[in-house]
Amino acid sequence: MTQSPTPLHWKLVIDAADPHAQADFWAAALRYEVEDNSALIERLLGFGAVPPEITVESHGRKAWRDLIAVRHPEDPYDKESGTGLGRRLLFQRVPEPKTVKNRLHIDVHTEPGRHEAEVARLTDLGAAVEREVKEPGGEWVIMTDPEGNEFCVH
Repeated sequence: MTQSPTPLHWKLVIDAADPHAQADFWAAALRYEVEDNSALIERLLGFGAVPPEITVESHGRKAWRDLIAVRHPEDPYDKESGTGLGRRLLFQRVPEPKTVKNRLHIDVHTEPGRHEAEVARLTDLGAAVEREVKEPGGEWVIMTDPEGNEFCVH
């Protein structure tokens, strides 16, 4: 009997001008947690393995300057590095601004009867409504996050 290959672990990586602001927005939007990599960073700084210039202070702890992730609060994570081992989004700093429509986007699914309240909550967090879609197959709202990345609320 042949054994099925182990499924691959993955994360969604999103380019950002300000990865920490994006992580804060998406952590609040999805009710995820911003990863705490401070123990790993402090250890690497202590060994002299990384220069202090590639770190920042975020949420009262050391963080990588150019990348930060958010993870589902119920998923496992590596206690030594703070890295999520399940559902996560990683935001990485890039020099160029977003210029065209996303080729990949996040769909957020609300609880029944909570669609309008969720759109309002996300707007309060910094998202913007692009347009409302009403088709025979369903209704949803196309929104953009604070850096203009499109996502849908169903």
